[in-house]
Amino acid sequence: MSNETIARRYGTALADVVLTSGETETVKKELRVWEEMLNTNPDLQNAFSNPTIGHFAKEGLMERLLEKTKPAKTTSNFLRILVKNGRLADLGDINQKFESVLEERSGTVVARITSARALPDNDRSEFKKKLEKLTGKKIDLNFEIDKEIIGGVVTRIGSTVYDGSVRTKLENLREQLIGG
Repeated sequence: MSNETIARRYGTALADVVLTSGETETVKKELRVWEEMLNTNPDLQNAFSNPTIGHFAKEGLMERLLEKTKPAKTTSNFLRILVKNGRLADLGDINQKFESVLEERSGTVVARITSARALPDNDRSEFKKKLEKLTGKKIDLNFEIDKEIIGGVVTRIGSTVYDGSVRTKLENLREQLIGG
């Protein structure tokens, strides 16, 4: 099973639970903290991913960590399930999918616009209006700068990419000249 499939299954299931229980923001924040803690601590990563460490030892470690951090019951139970199923290493992907499912269900879509330079505020608001019209949903825009694209913009909405960068146009032109 691919990581994408795993993340989708766990993220969607968790979204179903928190939307019913009303713990959306709490669980989202706590899982981000856990993801950060696991990413910044190589010893914890090793302990949970090492196949020579027994399953009961991993569950015991998780219980001690849960006692110290005291997350919400839903967060605790979810982390226990991840440990039980050997999926704690997938927490980052699961968090991303979980948050995207929550945004999708709330009618909000996250879009990322990458440009070669900082965009003026009026361009930013124009992008937002056009993307909201295109998707029919409320857009939460994130802007990034990447000088490598030379000019233009690359827009990513979920898994869809609209590449209007000068770099890509030049690469396409080069391929046409070489191939034709």
